[in-house]
Amino acid sequence: MSGELEALPEQLVLGDEAATQAVGARLGRAARPDDVVALTGPLGAGKSAFARAFIRARAGAEIEVPSPTFTLVQTYELASGVIWHVDLYRLAAPEEALELGLEDAFTNALCLIEWPERLGDMLPLRALTVRLDHAGTGRSLAFHPGTRPWMW
Repeated sequence: MSGELEALPEQLVLGDEAATQAVGARLGRAARPDDVVALTGPLGAGKSAFARAFIRARAGAEIEVPSPTFTLVQTYELASGVIWHVDLYRLAAPEEALELGLEDAFTNALCLIEWPERLGDMLPLRALTVRLDHAGTGRSLAFHPGTRPWMW
């Protein structure tokens, strides 16, 4: 990886979980404190592995990153700013996200959201959507940058 920034590709094909984690870490280092990253894809496609690598890269350390599947939200107070790691799989309606304080987090924190489709129209237009899918024995990632151009 060179020191120069380059545009985020439209799609990547990755061989294994380690490659998924490497992309998550790279994106984590490139993210800004007020970004929203939306992770979509089927169960087992690598959303949680991607999220853990993203958060650890922001932290600069091998911190514990539990899945927020049952808590819905895990927050991380880091030197680079606050991260909200959100898992909306168990939400039945977008309005339930209001109870989590997610609207405030969109303006005051870096948000990493698993199952963002549960938000409906509440997902900010600037959100980067990362679609993870199974691809043979590996994974594929497709990037949709929203209204903000991403460089990494």
